Amino acid sequence: MEPGNRTVLTEFILVGISADPRWQKILFGIILAIYLVTLSGNLTLVVLIRIDSRLHTPMYFFIGSLSFLDFWYTSVYTPKILANCVSQDKRISLAGCGAQLFFSCVVAYTECYLLAAMAYDRYVAICSPLMYSGIMSTSLCTGLVAGCYTGGLLNAIAHTANTFRLNFCGQNIIDHFFSF
Repeated sequence: MEPGNRTVLTEFILVGISADPRWQKILFGIILAIYLVTLSGNLTLVVLIRIDSRLHTPMYFFIGSLSFLDFWYTSVYTPKILANCVSQDKRISLAGCGAQLFFSCVVAYTECYLLAAMAYDRYVAICSPLMYSGIMSTSLCTGLVAGCYTGGLLNAIAHTANTFRLNFCGQNIIDHFFSF
């Protein structure tokens, strides 16, 4: 990289979905409603799987883990989107952007690994139905989920660290894909 006169970015400006104040309030209401339904649905699923003893099977253990992940996945971006809808301050710091990227990567990578573990669970259930309960023990299911989180965390650390080793300079305005 050539030395020169440049300003290093310390924050970004998120343009938002709409600049019209009326649309921002409407979008805030819609996004908040969808967010609350998503959170309550995933939380309800996790609680029901935990409470009902008939659902204490490997398949529901993985579904509960996936719902738990989806609970957090929607919480990575939605609060900032909601804040931008009602606030005139559309800035996000470089550290805030890094935190969002990190948590988004943790949840996304973990979800990919968890879906692979769920596929393995279904493979064992279909191909070895008589040995299923012996193979898919509680300790194996717990180990698979722990491995998913560990792999997701390690991938997120590597991805975020490599991204933020780069220099950010130039335009600090980030457009969204949607506009009204």
